[in-house]
Amino acid sequence: MPSRVARVTEIIAGSPNSFDDAIKIGFERATKTLRGITGLRIVEFRIAVEDSKITEYRVRMEVIFILEN
Repeated sequence: MPSRVARVTEIIAGSPNSFDDAIKIGFERATKTLRGITGLRIVEFRIAVEDSKITEYRVRMEVIFILEN
């Protein structure tokens, strides 16, 4: 099996609907510029609040991908 080297990039994504939606939005955006994604690690969940109402669900995630030769 050949050697592989991976890189981790951190991104933050948000959605007005849910944490699940924020994760999907972040992942879909990452796939537009990163190739060889092998996994995600959710590092943090946050909620933005305005006028005592939830306005956005935010996730900070690490995107793991294999570097090309």
